Amino acid sequence: MITRRIWIMTLFPEFFKPLLDCGVAGQALRGERAESIKFDVRLVNVRDWGMGNYKAVDDTPYGGGPGMVMRADVLASAFQEGVMIPGGYTDKSQLTVIYTGPRGTPWNNQVARAFGEQTLTDKDIVFICGRYEGIDERFLTHYVNLTFSLGDYVLTGGELAVMTMLDSSVRFVPGILGNKSSANEDSFEDGLLECPQYTKPREFEGESVPEVLANGNHAKIKEWQQQQKDLTTKTLRPDLWQKRR
Repeated sequence: MITRRIWIMTLFPEFFKPLLDCGVAGQALRGERAESIKFDVRLVNVRDWGMGNYKAVDDTPYGGGPGMVMRADVLASAFQEGVMIPGGYTDKSQLTVIYTGPRGTPWNNQVARAFGEQTLTDKDIVFICGRYEGIDERFLTHYVNLTFSLGDYVLTGGELAVMTMLDSSVRFVPGILGNKSSANEDSFEDGLLECPQYTKPREFEGESVPEVLANGNHAKIKEWQQQQKDLTTKTLRPDLWQKRR
């Protein structure tokens, strides 16, 4: 079995405790469930390499402007001493370093699948969680290989973005989901939204489960599901529908 280490450089390691402790994603990231890849998540607190008595990790931006910018030298020290040395790496080219920010490539289901299936990169990964007004451009230029964006909005920090990326991608790691076909039938896999789902009781507050789903005719069920996927996507996400066409 391959062990894939995931390093997360952050000012708030405690953000990741719920992700690592709970659910299927937590089991995967704790190194459980996978058939061929075992994950080993390492949290690196950037504050440990802060400057002075107050462990400062940021400073005012050159050229003026609001807010503070994370220092390149602090991040470089955290990278070298918190990742490279403990990991036994001799060169940063042995790692794929990922940052999240507005300029990044949009994160979508296809990218998440490539990430989970290890086709995006087969190296150990380092996530850089930005804060404040961002990170000194020189660190991004010298260290970061890939940048991703969740959407056209701004978060207070990169932690939520990294957790979202991990949660959405580990689903595609073989052995993580109990039913191997689950990920293949979810929304966006074929460019459409998933069809409506039902379970017991058969009647709820005056509404019954569609009869076609209870009659046992698998061909009719499959036809209904496809119709519903088309209708749901066309109605709720016309942008996806247009791309599909």
